[in-house]
Amino acid sequence: MALSKKPTTGMKDILPQEMQIRDYVIGVIKETYGKFGFTSIETPCVENIANLTNKQGGDNEKLIFKILKRGEKLNVEAAATEEEVVDSGLRYDLTVPLVRYYSNNAAVLPSPFKALQMGNVWRADRPQRGRYRQFMQCDIDILGEPSNLAEIELILATTTTLGKLGFKNFQIRINERRILKAMAAYSGFAEAAYDSVFITLDKMDKIGLAGVEAELLENGFAKEAVDRYLNLFKGLEQAENGVQYLADTLGEFLEPDVAENLEEIMDSVSATKASDFEIVFDATLVRGMSYYTGTIFEIAMPEFGGSCGGGGRYDKMVGKFTGKDVPACGFSIGFERIILLLMESGFQVPASPKKIAYLIEKGVAGEALCKVIAQAQEARREGAQILVARMNKNKKFQKEQLTKEGYEEFVEFYKDPLKN
Repeated sequence: MALSKKPTTGMKDILPQEMQIRDYVIGVIKETYGKFGFTSIETPCVENIANLTNKQGGDNEKLIFKILKRGEKLNVEAAATEEEVVDSGLRYDLTVPLVRYYSNNAAVLPSPFKALQMGNVWRADRPQRGRYRQFMQCDIDILGEPSNLAEIELILATTTTLGKLGFKNFQIRINERRILKAMAAYSGFAEAAYDSVFITLDKMDKIGLAGVEAELLENGFAKEAVDRYLNLFKGLEQAENGVQYLADTLGEFLEPDVAENLEEIMDSVSATKASDFEIVFDATLVRGMSYYTGTIFEIAMPEFGGSCGGGGRYDKMVGKFTGKDVPACGFSIGFERIILLLMESGFQVPASPKKIAYLIEKGVAGEALCKVIAQAQEARREGAQILVARMNKNKKFQKEQLTKEGYEEFVEFYKDPLKN
């Protein structure tokens, strides 16, 4: 039986045209984030299974590609539970590996520590447009900064990068986990039920206010609590300043500095932004990760019709490794979705060098071949991109394929000097 040519489900081969765009975008990201003081790091793609399943990753913990123990440690026949045969897994995001990395190396890292990490992650998810089982993530994080300067810098760095890639008229949706909890407490929901309430609230953009009401009632919550909860959102629709409306309405249920802190982030970003976007308060924004403790945010792009990245504050996560909490906040660009939008828009890498193909007839060898290669080397030194390749029998088809890859000029070399 012939071997399969297709990639594993949910993964893909990357062709040269896309790879050129990916390399360009990675370059823009690294250059821009570098100007904001972020330092590149790298972590292993495999993590201890206990780290990946510590009840911080939300539904992503159900999507882990788990790795069996190796050698003599693996005894499937004698195992009664999964824990006896699994000891590690492929990372499902870059935040858990970053926190482990920081916990292990904090003594030799600056404070605050501004990290840039790019790498593949894996989730056993259902593949769809812009969503794969193996995909690149691009994260920036600030650890050790307790003030909202972290959020402001993260949002400005990310939006500046998106602007340099040509994106505009997008939104940064922002909310606060403490506001979410205060709204639930004010409405009369038990603290143990918050996660269930938030899961339903997260569907607001798909099922609307009426759908949220129906699902909450179906889940057994008291009508009085549900009505009071939904009245908050109806009030927000009429309010000129949503953050201030909630601060006034929630009263003692919301810590006094939360609204002030959030408004300062929004005002600072709006006053100093370097690209064309809007930052908006969205009380329905939840974000699925359980590790978020404060501010949360997402990138909403009209072209994609959904989120193209997000992040937030996770001040309690380092403490799970070290026993001592460290303030932390991060923002992740949806790298694959950004690439998808650029590809669909016909994006061309700007100011790329001229691409020339040197096609050499079979039989050109020895000194003649050295002369061709020397000529190619000289052209490369002068800034051109030179492909040196043997001439195919079907030269016309070969040129057509190379033209699709962006080659503008063809230089042919023959064994017969008179043809050159």
